Amino acid sequence: MSEDQVKSIYLGIGSNLGNKLTNIEKTKFSLITDNIRILKCSSYYESLSWPNPNNPKFLNIVLEIETAFDPLELFKKCKKIERKLGRKKSPKNSPRECDIDIIDFRNKKTTGDLILPHPRMNTRNFVLLPLFEINKDWKHPTLKVNIKELISSLPNSDIRSIKQI
Repeated sequence: MSEDQVKSIYLGIGSNLGNKLTNIEKTKFSLITDNIRILKCSSYYESLSWPNPNNPKFLNIVLEIETAFDPLELFKKCKKIERKLGRKKSPKNSPRECDIDIIDFRNKKTTGDLILPHPRMNTRNFVLLPLFEINKDWKHPTLKVNIKELISSLPNSDIRSIKQI
C-alpha cells in the first residue's frame, strides 16, 4: 500500500433535486471555503435514484480531499454544507439538493454517529466507479478488497444503469 493511500480522504457528493450540477459545484466551493483542499475530482456520473428508481436521477462525483479536521469535525462540516444548500430533514434516501458522504477517512474504522468506512459504499456503483477513476489502487479498509474486485461484484444492471457525463 502506498503512503498516499493511507493519508487519503474520499468524499462522495450527490444531488437529485434542483440544478444538480450547480448544487455539486456549490458544495465543492463550500468545502474549499471551509479549509478543505480538493486534490482530485472524478467526472460526473448519472445514476438511478436508490432505493426508488422513480425518483429523479442522481448526479454524483467523488473527491479526494485534504483537511486538518478529524472525521467527526469533517462530518459536522459536511452536514452544515448540506443544510446550507437546502437539504431538509426528510425520510432516509429521499430526493435532496445535496448529499455528502465520507467514503474513506485515511483508512480509519469507526462506529457510532459516524461509521467509517461508509458502510454501504462497496455496493454502490455511484461511489465505486468515480472512486476507481481517481484511484485505481484503492483498497477497502475493512474488507481488504481492491476496488476492481468490488466493481466486478456489482450486478450488471448496476454497471449498465450508470453513465459518465
